[in-house]
Order: sequence, then structure tokens, then C-alpha cells
Amino acid sequence: MDTQLSDDKVVLPKEAIEEFYNYGYYGRPRGESLELSLVEAAFLIEREKLDIGVTFKEFFIHSSVIQPYFELKYVVYRDLRERGYYVLPSVTDFRVYPRGGRPGETSASTYVYVLSERIPVPFTDILDKVRIAQNLRKKMMLAIVDEEGDLTYYEVKSATMQGAMSPFNLDLSNADATFLEDRVIVWNEQTSTALYENGFFGKLIDGNRLQISLVECTYLMGKGLRVEDGATGKTFSLKQFTRQAMSIEPDFIVKFRVYEDLREKDLVVKTGFKFGGHFRVYTEVKNLKSMPHSKYLVHSLPEGYIVKLPELSRGIRLAHGVRKHMIFAYSEDHKLHYIDIGRAKP
Repeated sequence: MDTQLSDDKVVLPKEAIEEFYNYGYYGRPRGESLELSLVEAAFLIEREKLDIGVTFKEFFIHSSVIQPYFELKYVVYRDLRERGYYVLPSVTDFRVYPRGGRPGETSASTYVYVLSERIPVPFTDILDKVRIAQNLRKKMMLAIVDEEGDLTYYEVKSATMQGAMSPFNLDLSNADATFLEDRVIVWNEQTSTALYENGFFGKLIDGNRLQISLVECTYLMGKGLRVEDGATGKTFSLKQFTRQAMSIEPDFIVKFRVYEDLREKDLVVKTGFKFGGHFRVYTEVKNLKSMPHSKYLVHSLPEGYIVKLPELSRGIRLAHGVRKHMIFAYSEDHKLHYIDIGRAKP
């Protein structure tokens, strides 16, 4: 068969359309020829269905030199093909058709973005791929290749964070709160009980005083809570307290923005420290005696965040181990985006 190898594709004569495209949906017909991507050609060469005058080794090395991460993409393409899917190149590496579906007859169901576990990736890259898939009403999947060539798939989608709690409404004018080192104590027993039992803030100590976190305190100060510095006796302004909190927690502002947004979305937000995230989040809590299972584990990411994929994998695995959705809250252009990432099977 007369073939032509260019930098990023293999061009086959017209008769190849019948042999490879009509029966296997490899490549794209272009007039009187068929154009195969490098991964498609490599797959066919390895299976001895295509001979272009070079060995599989020679072709693989050639492709790896001219196309970034070719070997990773080939691992994913081969895996999906061997699972029985039709797979074509796309703007997110690959588009995959549902079982029983065929290119030209049915729409692709999934877009796949290939990543190496070794290479950190800007979170905006993942966010951009999710937007592309959602705009086209497709599922978005990450295919992460580890150092041994094994594959892990993750489904990535936007999360709509909305709870069923009543809006916060509590008179804090009689509250007496003190900042002590890295947390705040609310002393008034009536206010403490109301915040704990009705607003689900903090932890009630000895039944009469409430210990609240820095993010909880900042949120409640915005609702009227007055806080004194235990060391000086001076009353904090909201701005002063925020600066104090930032000196204790470098990522405080990022965490607080997410906490405030979730609370304003009528969700109950508690610390997620035991689960390796910033917050565990409940859609509804009716009373503390029958506390439901939290639905989400939320971790806040700053603008410009670079993801280390082993860390992402650990967070997702831990969240799934305790039956929670792993949500990453990412700040971009002063707007929060919630991204749900979970293990998936193709």
C-alpha cells in the first residue's frame, strides 16, 4: 500500500478508507486519501494490520520525538480501543463513542484528557477541558498514566453547591467572644447554644461556651459578632481580625471565601481536617442528635494553582473511602468554581 509519513500523520491511499475507516473507524477520510493520527497508525502497526515500511519501534520513537507525550497518549488510546470503544483524536486528546455507537452515526459521549502522574498541571488546564466538554454536552475524563504505565481514569464535572438550610438569622448583639492564640471562644451561654444547635457552628464545651474556628469567627463577625483580643483586651475590626487570621493561616483568605460562599448557599460547613481537606459539607442538618453523613469534602485552591497529580489522587481516594464527593473549589478572576473529581471506569 502506498503510504506517506508526514510529521504528525500518516496518509494512506483511497482503498484504505474501506479497509480501515469503514470497518474500524480509524483516521479521517480526506478526499482520495485517509489520514491517520500517529497514535492510530502506531496501534495498527503494532497489530500488524498496517505496513508503512518501518518497524513499530522506529515509528514509535519517531512519533515520541515530534509529538509531546506521545507514549502516554498511545497507552490511553490502546486501552480504550482494547475495551471495545471507537476513539478519535479531539481538542482534549480523544473523544470516545458509547458502546454500540459509531462515528458519523452517533455522537461521542466522552472527552478524554491524558496526563502523566509526574508532571504538575495548572488547574486552569483541567477547568478549560471541563468547559469544552460541558459546552458540547459531553462527559469529561482525565486519563492519568503512572510511572509503570498503568492507567487511572477520573470523571471531572462542575458541581452545583446548594443546601437546604434556612438562611442564617441570629441576634449576636449580646455575644461575648475572645480571640485566644488561634481560635475564638464565645462565652455567652445562650448565644453559644443557639449558634451550635441552630447554626451548627463550632464545638460546644462544657455545655456553656462555644469554640469556633477562624473562618467561622470571620463569617460571624460579618453578621455582627464582636470579638476581643485576649492578649490586649482591644476589640478587633473585621479587617484587623482578617489580618490576624492570615498571619496564622497563609491560605486563610482562600479558605474563607469558599467557607462564606458555601454558607451563603445554605450549606453546613465544618472542618475537614480528619479527612485531609479544608471542609466537610452537609446539604442539610436538622438536629445534632441525628447528624447525617456529610456529602462533600471540599478543598480550596488559590488562583494560579498548580496540581500535583499524586496529591489529587490521594485526596480523591480518601474522599471516596469515606463516601464523599471530592470537590475542588478554585478561584479564577475573583469567581469560585466547584469541580467534582472522582474515580471512574471507561
